[in-house]
Amino acid sequence: MSLDYTKVWSNCLEIIKSNVTTQVYTTWFEPILPVSVENGIMTIQVPSQFFYDWLEEHYVNIIRKSLVRELGDKAKLEYRILMDKNDSSSAINYPNTRTGTQESNETFMPMTIGNQIRNPFVIPGIKKVTIDSQLNPVYTFDSFIEGDCNRLSRAAGYAVAKKPGGTAFNPLFLYGGSGVGKSHLLQAIGNSIKQITPGKTVLYIQADKFISQFIDSAKNNNTGEFVNFYNLIDVLLVDDIQFFAGKEKSQEIFFNIFNHLHNNNKQICITSDRAPKDLDGIEERLLSRLKWGLMAEMTMPDYDTRYTILEKKMYADGVILPKEVVEYVAYNINTNIRDLEGAMIALLAQASLIKKDIDIDLAKKIIKNYVKSVSREVSVEYIQKTVCEFIGISTELLKENTRKREVVNARQISMYLAKKYTKNSLKEIGRHFGNKDHSTVIHSIQVVENLLEVDKKFQEDMDELKKRINLSNL
Repeated sequence: MSLDYTKVWSNCLEIIKSNVTTQVYTTWFEPILPVSVENGIMTIQVPSQFFYDWLEEHYVNIIRKSLVRELGDKAKLEYRILMDKNDSSSAINYPNTRTGTQESNETFMPMTIGNQIRNPFVIPGIKKVTIDSQLNPVYTFDSFIEGDCNRLSRAAGYAVAKKPGGTAFNPLFLYGGSGVGKSHLLQAIGNSIKQITPGKTVLYIQADKFISQFIDSAKNNNTGEFVNFYNLIDVLLVDDIQFFAGKEKSQEIFFNIFNHLHNNNKQICITSDRAPKDLDGIEERLLSRLKWGLMAEMTMPDYDTRYTILEKKMYADGVILPKEVVEYVAYNINTNIRDLEGAMIALLAQASLIKKDIDIDLAKKIIKNYVKSVSREVSVEYIQKTVCEFIGISTELLKENTRKREVVNARQISMYLAKKYTKNSLKEIGRHFGNKDHSTVIHSIQVVENLLEVDKKFQEDMDELKKRINLSNL
């Protein structure tokens, strides 16, 4: 008796749906199509290699459990990966690595270059070469939060997306510390290009995987095919190029590919954790190529950007947190976006597990895992930095003898807050502002106190500054 594979998969989805969030279900399970059920083997079709990898890494256990419920303990799963949605002949069968095995079938299984990218040349019957971009569809410009820390990078990336290979930003070199959004922006460029100009062949690759693929190709004596594969790319997105350091052969092969693509007006975008001049172990001729286009630094996000990131994440996850908790997280995690989002996920998970509303006390317990010390003594320097960020000027201006209105205001407010929140004497406070005398500090404090009595807008600004300082010291 043959089973109705659509019914089997529908039953599996009911089980899965009750065990994952709505967003996860919509993103990772609704696009799956059931193909067949034969001899206890469920075959499903997924849109891409990346999609397959993500399911295997994150959701294989729940899929396995649902299949066992429907087909018994010997249930197995096979994937059919669609390489080109417009050509059914380009779909390939791929076994699930945990719940089943399958002997390779030369009719369907393409040659592997490395562990991720499938070489399209040996798939029989395909006239048009199709390459899986390896992009995560979640990473888009819409989901990328813009701030002073990344405005130039985002603008350049957007320009490249609209006209790949046709701007002065080739290569586009994005650099900055870990967790500032380089990979997100890199993939947003690729996803936007695929949407605007779907005829372009886009490939996202991490540098260490490129190296691994090249080593495998050298062992199999098909380096020429490896190079030909990359020479076909219209838009090459290389993440974490610092991993090329010391890999002379890999640098040489990438140098040749770079030259070919650039000479043919193909777009190259690269990320690194440091600027080209600081990349040790990279050959000078390759470094010179990396400097041909635009180098854009991405820095740690400021408070406003961090707060917006948290707001957007809450909206995406369909949750609401008290404003004071969001402010607390945004103020105290100022390392990188990855830590910021990790803390938010930890808060939500913890609240769900203990069935308790998220408040400041719970936030403090969770945040301790992400910062060395949440509680810190407020310093004059920190007050100066907070005030200057709020007003939008450099802290160095506070020590200069200038009468510019915004600088004078920032100096007077900083002196007032330093007297309120620190144990420094008036003389010590003045020393932090270019060795101003104590009478200047007294005058500044009096000016601020007078404004607080009559100016409502000034009162609101001061309340916001006090809140920022108080949150930093909770």
